[in-house]
Amino acid sequence: MKRICVYCGSSPGRIPAYAAGARHLGRLLAARGLGVVYGGAGVGIMGELANAALAEGGEVVGIIPEALAVKEVAHPNLTEQHVVASMHERKAMMVELSDGFIAMPGGWGTFEEIFEVLTWAQLGFHPKPCGLLNIAGYYGHLHAFLEHAVEEGFVPPVCRSMLIVESDPERLLERFAGYEAPKVRKWITREEET
Repeated sequence: MKRICVYCGSSPGRIPAYAAGARHLGRLLAARGLGVVYGGAGVGIMGELANAALAEGGEVVGIIPEALAVKEVAHPNLTEQHVVASMHERKAMMVELSDGFIAMPGGWGTFEEIFEVLTWAQLGFHPKPCGLLNIAGYYGHLHAFLEHAVEEGFVPPVCRSMLIVESDPERLLERFAGYEAPKVRKWITREEET
């Protein structure tokens, strides 16, 4: 693994633990020699993550759509900052440049990004690990809901294992290092439909 994509909010969130968690993850990635790929903003959880990794000499690659470069306040001091034409281009480049994906606390965009890349893993488009960094229990209810989706037959158990949930970033990265994508058969056959 060379780079980890981190999806996270351009807001700092309600409690200081979110920003502290972003700083911890940024320092940890830099210490392990792992580059950060993220949304390119200099504010909120995004900015905390980037600044912490940069302060430790880490590589930080931002990818931000032109329309958001002003709105999200593009970070001015990254290793690389790519300004792209659209959200689709942003997400495709993030996947291309990354060897794994972590969602930290964030909003709609963070949810959409991690679930899209997780769906791509389920479809066999990539074998890279996906995880939720459950800082201060932020993803606790979502984790419970995902278990419910398995119980209700909408997510096959083998696919549920594709999303790693940890509250400790070191443990999450250890699990990423040992991750092997499960083999997924087609999950619905004609016989099961009738």
